[in-house]
Amino acid sequence: MSTFTGVDLSRLPPPNVIEALDFETILAAVVAYLQGIYPEWDALVESDPAYKVAQALAYRELILRQRINESARATMLAFAKDADLDHIGARYDVARLVVDPGDASAIPPIPATMEPNDDYRRRIQLSFEAFTTAGSTGSYIYHALSASGLVRDASATSPAPTQVTVYVLSRTADGQADEFLLAEVAAALNAEQVRPMTDLVTVMSASIVEYVIEAVITPYPGPDANLVREAALAQLQLYVSSMHRLGYDVTYSGVMAALHQPGAQRVQLVGATPAPDAQGRLLEISDAEAAFCTAVTITLAEVPDV
Repeated sequence: MSTFTGVDLSRLPPPNVIEALDFETILAAVVAYLQGIYPEWDALVESDPAYKVAQALAYRELILRQRINESARATMLAFAKDADLDHIGARYDVARLVVDPGDASAIPPIPATMEPNDDYRRRIQLSFEAFTTAGSTGSYIYHALSASGLVRDASATSPAPTQVTVYVLSRTADGQADEFLLAEVAAALNAEQVRPMTDLVTVMSASIVEYVIEAVITPYPGPDANLVREAALAQLQLYVSSMHRLGYDVTYSGVMAALHQPGAQRVQLVGATPAPDAQGRLLEISDAEAAFCTAVTITLAEVPDV
């Protein structure tokens, strides 16, 4: 894993301001209130027009409370998205990066591709590291990530006193950073207000570790086993994409969890898929490396007719 880790926002407990909503609970409260102001009303059947009004009131309150929940989430770094996240970033003087400027003159116009929410969220969280002039690990990572929208990930290490090596993972192709991106990151890191005078900074591309995943899924008897395969493929693609980071090991448990979707009776990894080690890792990845899945093959084992 990466040598620098901030607070994992995904592991924070749900904030108390976010209410758990239940229509039946709200409806019961509305009915109790109406009975309190009109004790004669005791026809608690759905055909009663007054009961329909109570249901409508409860439904409207449910929608309002959900909107309040969403508004509360929009103010929190862990949950905010899109324009709401942009405003949180502005509070810390961190703007969303442009990955691809697009082409406004094209027909039809091609919109700009902006930095994804999760990556932008991470930079906002790291932005306090930019305040230090001591050359901390977090500071170098933050400035490397902020150098260009094409930087997907970065890590920093010090192989010897006064020496700093920063590894860069690109958003393009398999993640190998080209010379232009490395030069852009190096220029940002060697700025006078970023690099301590005694540090010698070297910027290098991450080493890409390629792998494939081949799996056989035995589904339970059912109407369409292809639905099981499609669900497994979608989840596996999400997993391998999330592991395309510096220092992120590809694990047996992670791959199996992605493949074992509802309807799957048994999952086997076969073919050229790496074998797990004693710690359950298919690939052990250092902070200078990133795993890249070049191919995914999922086949369905035949299920005998029942």
